[in-house]
Amino acid sequence: MRRDVILDTGPLVAFLNRRDRYHQWVVEQWAGIEPPLLTCEPVLSEACFLLSRIQGGQEAVFELLRRKVLDVSFKLNQHLERLSFLINKYCELPISLADACLIRMAELYPESSVFTLDKDFKIYKKDRAKVIPILYPHRRKR
Repeated sequence: MRRDVILDTGPLVAFLNRRDRYHQWVVEQWAGIEPPLLTCEPVLSEACFLLSRIQGGQEAVFELLRRKVLDVSFKLNQHLERLSFLINKYCELPISLADACLIRMAELYPESSVFTLDKDFKIYKKDRAKVIPILYPHRRKR
């Protein structure tokens, strides 16, 4: 079982939306992860927005929080300088606040992997030059 997995928006949405093209892959990966999955409030905000048109989608996010499947102990205001640096560094991609938070979390949890569907995590670096281990589908589904 994998531990210290940092969860991005894409896999969270795919896990809760059976119609998502990555749903099956995400469910298979999720089964091998020991909860809680680490995440941040910007990821939850993005996920709730994307799940707003799916009946029960937003409530399912809250249920994962209630059941302590997700851990949102990351405090954005404690990392403002580093987040600002990351947003400026990757501004041409462009980077979201959620992605910057996940990069920072990867720095705080050195043994972690980021569970993502975002190819930009192949570009992002932690601690200025280190590759961020990612849990990412090898082939893009159509």
